[in-house]
Amino acid sequence: MVNKQNTAVAKKNDGYVGRVVAGRYRLEVLIGEGGMGVVYRARHVLIDRIVALKLIRPDLRGETHLRAWMLREARAANRVDHAHIIDIHDIGETEEGELYLVMEYLMGTALSTEISKGPFAQARAVDVLEQMAAALGRAHDLGVVHRDLKSDNILLTNRGGRKDFVKILDFGLAHLARDPRLAPKGAVFGTPEYMSPEQARGEEASAQSDLYALGVLLFEMMTGTLPFRSSDRDQLLELQRSGTPPNPRMLRPDLHPDAEKIILKLLQKGLDQRYKDAHHLQEDLKALQRSLPSSPWEVRNEESAPSPAAPPPAPSAGVAEWATRAAHYARMVARAYPTADPPGDVRHALDECWRLASQASRLEGEVASLMRKLEALERRGRALRAEIGRKVEELATEESRVLRDAKAEHDRAHEFKQRVHQGEASLTQARSQADAAEKQGLALPTLRMVFERAGQMQARVDAWREQLADHELRAARKDAQARDLRRQIDELRTQLARYTESMEEELSPGRERVAQRTREGLTFERAFAEHSELLLKHLRNRPECRDLLEEIAPRQAQPESTVVRA
Repeated sequence: MVNKQNTAVAKKNDGYVGRVVAGRYRLEVLIGEGGMGVVYRARHVLIDRIVALKLIRPDLRGETHLRAWMLREARAANRVDHAHIIDIHDIGETEEGELYLVMEYLMGTALSTEISKGPFAQARAVDVLEQMAAALGRAHDLGVVHRDLKSDNILLTNRGGRKDFVKILDFGLAHLARDPRLAPKGAVFGTPEYMSPEQARGEEASAQSDLYALGVLLFEMMTGTLPFRSSDRDQLLELQRSGTPPNPRMLRPDLHPDAEKIILKLLQKGLDQRYKDAHHLQEDLKALQRSLPSSPWEVRNEESAPSPAAPPPAPSAGVAEWATRAAHYARMVARAYPTADPPGDVRHALDECWRLASQASRLEGEVASLMRKLEALERRGRALRAEIGRKVEELATEESRVLRDAKAEHDRAHEFKQRVHQGEASLTQARSQADAAEKQGLALPTLRMVFERAGQMQARVDAWREQLADHELRAARKDAQARDLRRQIDELRTQLARYTESMEEELSPGRERVAQRTREGLTFERAFAEHSELLLKHLRNRPECRDLLEEIAPRQAQPESTVVRA
């Protein structure tokens, strides 16, 4: 999740900082709050692994249905497994039944922060949106709809030297398409400024609802403002339902005409008027990228580039520090009692510090070994999920093209069907005129002209029927091809769901073993802290130990080792 170093929320201590969740993740600092959860930077107590950990917000922990929402968040994001969607490492419950998600810890800048600096260079805006479209294309292919896309939950990071590497955060309102609805019918979820018309009406969100939000984001990046603004929520929802967005080129005259077309198509009120899928949108965005100046935006607009992210937290010393402290205690005891044996409780505390340091070191090695095995298993699972996801994406991209071709053939068939219908009416009229002319005994030239007209109409109708049959045949073939692609996609989705479930079952015992061993490490930590306090009580006023005390002073403070409670 985002590390918001300079926000008030990062400085806030809500009473949970310093505690340990599920026996192994120590909360270090509150870094964000969302609609349903609070997010902390956390560190594994034995393995130096920095993560972001999300808990249900304290004031909502009595709302048990939110647990189901968060479970869906993890399952949805994990099943998609795309480079531009935040990784979920772990999901579980504390001993008290509180749900938590463990996610990758990301350093970067929220898209909303960058937009606040002013409109983007066009190439930059298109690049950012194309990455989002790629991620959503994969998500939609797998039946996952985000439902709450906005500039606050799009993170721009630097990865492998690539600027503006997009990460989509907070699938908190995402849902798997065929799951039972957990929300009341007609409930309105999401952020009004980015909400699609159908969501504003309380209807079910679809993949095209996410595409509408992309239209709002592209409008915002290109112009520096939202298409619809109001301080009144109800008025804003009404604007989303029925308002006409301003012409983006009125706000930015140099906007590329194709960019304007893409924005306005994304912001159409009717689902049938928007892009049908993210793959089609990606094609148009890539074509637009080829039309824009080739020089990278960061060269032309360095002043608008994201500020360098703050460095990640320094690694902790781990339990190796315990042995160092035990050695310092031993030297202080030797100085304080150079000629006589130290008191029994001092001797016992020192021995226990050495013993605990040794045990904790062995335990750390054991947990590290277990974690390496789990991470290898997770990598294998992630690689297979990504492979299946890529196959689904390839099939879905082809399906998108085939469906568009099929629609074009159906449209042409409909056009020729109308021509045939009109032609048959004209042919009937021409034949009636020919029969009437023959009965009236009109002159031969006149009869010839009337019958030629009827014959020409017959030829036209026959040609139109042939073209109609041809387009209907082509449309049927495209429909069959699309059905076959959809069958393959559904089979892969079923395979992915089974594999994901199997992988979770395989990972679960290892995770539980790590949790048990880590909880054991926490008992060592508490015992070490108690014996340390006893030693310091005896030694802190000894002048001969002052220099050694100063060396361990920065290490003296220990985080609270209490499991989070509701």
